[in-house]
Formats: sequence, C-alpha cells, structure tokens
Amino acid sequence: MADVLPLVEARLRTALGEPDARAAVTFLGTDRIEVLRFTDGDVVRYVTLGMSAQPMADPTAVLADPVKGPRAELVLSVRHGIADTDKVLRPLAVLAASPQVEGVIVAPGASLDVGGPLWRGAPFTSVLVAESGGLVEDLELDAPADPVRFLPLLPMTANEAAWKRVHGAQALQERWLTHGTDLRDPVRKSVALD
Repeated sequence: MADVLPLVEARLRTALGEPDARAAVTFLGTDRIEVLRFTDGDVVRYVTLGMSAQPMADPTAVLADPVKGPRAELVLSVRHGIADTDKVLRPLAVLAASPQVEGVIVAPGASLDVGGPLWRGAPFTSVLVAESGGLVEDLELDAPADPVRFLPLLPMTANEAAWKRVHGAQALQERWLTHGTDLRDPVRKSVALD
C-alpha cells in the first residue's frame, strides 16, 4: 500500500490551504508526528500529520493488522491572537502518538487528557473528540484499508470533563450548543453545568 501521509497532507492543503508553520516531535519507540498550523483570518488550526500512518489497533488483539483498522488525524481550531496557543504543538503530538504508545483507539466521543494545560495559561487539560466530516472530508484509501478521518478536538475545562464522564459526550455538546459556547475561544470559561 502507498504511503498514506503524502495523501493526507494533500487533502489538508486542498481543504485548508498552505500551512504557515510545522513542527515535528518524535517520542521514543514511535513514528514521527508533525503538527501543521493553518491560519485563516482570526482562526488558527493545528492538524497532526503522522497519526494515520498506521491503523489504530485494538489493544486486546494479539497481532495488529498492518492495513485494516481506523486511521485518524487530529484537528484543533482556536481564535488567533488571544492566547499563546502555539504551545499546543507538543500536547497535540502526545495525543496523536497515544495509539502507538498506549494502544488506544481515538474515536468520536472519547476524552483525551494531556495532564496539564494545552498551552500556557489554558483553562483546558483535555479535549473531546468530535465527529469527522466537517472541515476536512474523510480520505478514502484503497481497500481493505479504512479511510483517514480528520477528528476535531473540542477543548474541555476540568469541570466539563468531569460532567462529560457522568452525562456523556452528546449531553455536553448539547449544553455547549444551548448556551452558545464559542468552542474556539482559547480562554473561555466552563459552560454552566447545573
């Protein structure tokens, strides 16, 4: 099967234009993860590149299938110029490496925690993984490989993450929608949870 990453990068360029910055992180025992930055007006998008090189494997499987299995890249969109969000590059790379390092399958509805602020002074230490198909269309690959999904990440405050664990991802997303929460605001407060 052809290398997936050039196809993924071509899809990103088609959907988002040329990246204005990129950084690479390599963790011991993992493939290289890049994070590309795309600026569009007052919104900056950080997108991983490298997570989809291998399919995510079920951690209970004896052998990982080298072709079949879900593939994804992560997309974080925030308002530009309000906070120093470029510090999110390493935490994003950590999240993108988690399928290789921890054997997790990153899927919509999941919570991912980085154990510290996403960037300096950020009120968020975790993200909610949203459904793909909006900003960047899924990238179909030759059978039997699964498509590459571009999963949006929605930053969560500690209170929102705790509430989501009890009530579920759908309930939290509905609460955000009901209250008109700007999920791209890098310094926003927690949504009302009572």
